[in-house]
Amino acid sequence: MHTINQKSTKKHWAGAIAEPAQEFPPTQLQILSGQIPEGLHGTLYRNGPARLERGGIRVGHWFDGDGAILAVHFTHAGATAVYRYVQTAGYKEEAAANQLLYGNYGMTAPGPIWNRWLKPIKNAANTSVLALPDKLLALWEGDNPHALDLQTLNTIGKDDLGALNNGLPYSAHPKIDPKTGEIFNFGISLGLNGILNIYKSNSTGKILQKTSFELDGFSVVHDFVLAGQYLIFFAPPVRLNVLRVLTGLNCYSDVLEWKRQLGTQVLVFDRESLSLISRGETEPWFQWHFSNGYVDASGSVIVDIARYEDFQTNQYLKEVATGETHTSAVSTLWRVHLNPQTGKVTALEQLLDRHCEFPIVPQQNVGQASTETYLSVFRQGTDTSQEILNAIARFDHKTHTLTEANLGENRYPTEPIYAPNPQNPDQGWVITVVYDGNSHSSEVWVFDSDHLNDEPVCKLGLPSVIPHSFHGTWKPLKEL
Repeated sequence: MHTINQKSTKKHWAGAIAEPAQEFPPTQLQILSGQIPEGLHGTLYRNGPARLERGGIRVGHWFDGDGAILAVHFTHAGATAVYRYVQTAGYKEEAAANQLLYGNYGMTAPGPIWNRWLKPIKNAANTSVLALPDKLLALWEGDNPHALDLQTLNTIGKDDLGALNNGLPYSAHPKIDPKTGEIFNFGISLGLNGILNIYKSNSTGKILQKTSFELDGFSVVHDFVLAGQYLIFFAPPVRLNVLRVLTGLNCYSDVLEWKRQLGTQVLVFDRESLSLISRGETEPWFQWHFSNGYVDASGSVIVDIARYEDFQTNQYLKEVATGETHTSAVSTLWRVHLNPQTGKVTALEQLLDRHCEFPIVPQQNVGQASTETYLSVFRQGTDTSQEILNAIARFDHKTHTLTEANLGENRYPTEPIYAPNPQNPDQGWVITVVYDGNSHSSEVWVFDSDHLNDEPVCKLGLPSVIPHSFHGTWKPLKEL
């Protein structure tokens, strides 16, 4: 932790996190340009760390900030938005005390040293969302999710989905099979070795089946992929010094070690039985996020990832919380060819030689071949060590071309979210929340998914600044 210290050298993006975000009630949004497309009916939900300080003290890592949810409801009557902090127990306690009380991923509990043993890690509920038929889940991978009201974002409380007893973790990247509605997810439990817990749920989120598998060491596994009949996990060569965490001497972030010599572990599970099919090992890399996976005509599994060559990304993300970054951490889009029966990687190819993150495919393509991937990128010429992602793009897998939405200087879009057109399954819209550092304001921009390099079809003004967030989802209106 460190005291707040604004410097003139900070880039425009720092303005979005300089102060804690301000909630707002349901508010009709003003159309700034264009018009809301006919057929765009549903809700955009986004989650991210919105408060990075209390009592003049900043948190230790971007991952430590209190989560807040933005909901933008698109209906026949226009667009309304609401923005609320997730009312976790830790958030409410720290708000009442007006000071930081808990440790987290990048900080130990403040105060007397015994706080490090007596105070649990705070569930920040700040990473992603899962929109279920009757509730919204705010996801944070170290614990149970929190359930919220889909319309008002009132916090209902922690939710064990019928099987997450004793605080079993539920990660931020569930995969929904678009054909069956089944939901797959996982969580890593702390131990001398990490325990990989895998869950299968029905479309309501209720867990019907779960299993656990002991990993070789405690790695950072943030995401996984559904590929046809398989669930694929890559465990990078990052290892946690569990003893130093358990003794309270260090936070998680400070004792994660990059051990290149270990290579990346490959784990293939059967989606029906949740049993291990194969395990293998390949060259070292780190990934936060998968784009998608599928089984090709030959029976090989194809997996696309945003790949880093090392774990410098953790230091870069720690620096984001200060409003000033200096570390370069570049990831590029790669394709992994895998034999699912042996766990052997048969080929690796780089698809895109541009820094990118937050790769997604349209929800209807999850687990099967997709002709396009949407991702966040840097504008050409950006100093990646001092800026954050400042453009979005569409990668066409047939032509291997990148179509980029250049938002202009000092504008920072979030991860692109795809909203399908119910009248035309081959077309949709890409929605992103943009922080404009020129005017210190936030807007919702809607693009035609096939024409990202054109002007947005619609821009909407938001009542207050929305800090840079991590992940979101689109929920069609018919499901509300």
